[in-house]
Amino acid sequence: MACRTQRAKRDLVRLVRLPTGTVEVDSTGRKAGRGAYLCAQASCWDLGLKKDRLARALRGRVLPEDQQQLLAYAATLPQTLPVASDPATE
Repeated sequence: MACRTQRAKRDLVRLVRLPTGTVEVDSTGRKAGRGAYLCAQASCWDLGLKKDRLARALRGRVLPEDQQQLLAYAATLPQTLPVASDPATE
């Protein structure tokens, strides 16, 4: 969503806006609500949270307390992910 890089689903983290309006990380990928995916790298999260791309993708506001929790989660992620090789070109 933020960096627009195509990655395998296992390299992405699902975020969900719950019916209550809160936004959180969906580690199961099954929570009910509007979802969006971000790469599992901190730089992508910085882009998504700072430019309100996440709010647009989730079609709703990201509350400041939710944003703080997401930033804390992003701090645990690596800065970049290795580029996946394309099996078709090998």
